[in-house]
Amino acid sequence: MATIIALIPARSGSKRIPNKNIKKLCGHPLIAYTIQVALDAKIFSRVIISTDSNKISKIAQYYGAEIPFLRPKEYAIDFSPDIDWINDTLNKLKIRNETYDCFSILRPTSPFRTAVTIRTAWNQFISDGKADSLRAVEKCSQHPAKMWKINGNRMVPIMINPDNKTTPWYSSPYQVLPGIYSQNASLEIAWSKLVLEEETISGKEILPFITKGFEGYDINNEKDWIYAEYLIRQNKVTLPEINRAPYEK
Repeated sequence: MATIIALIPARSGSKRIPNKNIKKLCGHPLIAYTIQVALDAKIFSRVIISTDSNKISKIAQYYGAEIPFLRPKEYAIDFSPDIDWINDTLNKLKIRNETYDCFSILRPTSPFRTAVTIRTAWNQFISDGKADSLRAVEKCSQHPAKMWKINGNRMVPIMINPDNKTTPWYSSPYQVLPGIYSQNASLEIAWSKLVLEEETISGKEILPFITKGFEGYDINNEKDWIYAEYLIRQNKVTLPEINRAPYEK
């Protein structure tokens, strides 16, 4: 059976929500829910946090995750691509003779995914046999066929239907438009060799994992946070159960 580790990115310096990864949601830091489901999934050899912050490191360890080393500052800036910190992490583990076949990126901003979500995605990925990676997606709510690019004082549609004899897509009902999916923050899975040998985290053969309900809900700004709290109060979603007292230090 292939081995897999969980990689949870949690850099400091969030701008839209200060200290987002450790801000408390229903008593626990946001990151705690992702750590908990990663542990509950029982598929990971290790659950590792990638952070440049000693404070985040202490909190993550309290909830059961590992921080074998801190992320270099140059890979923790606003525009750092994922490939940088993942490549750094896997290579440092390799130097220690700690190698794993696959890795999964689990972002702390998606607190409503479950252990079942993770196990289902892993089983789909392994069962496929030919995929380089798997990425969580959901049906887009705003169709790109109804989006526009502005050039000066004119605009043109982003997507044009190939059959010019039919109604333009931008004037068509959503229901008749081609199905389009957008990626969400729930999870990604890939073979480690893609990063170590080809410097990519997705490869060419990407398997879609279609999330359901709020599995892929992503908290990126204050509006997202407020809506997440509303969903919890209205019992529309359930947070993972954490069987320990909230971190208070």
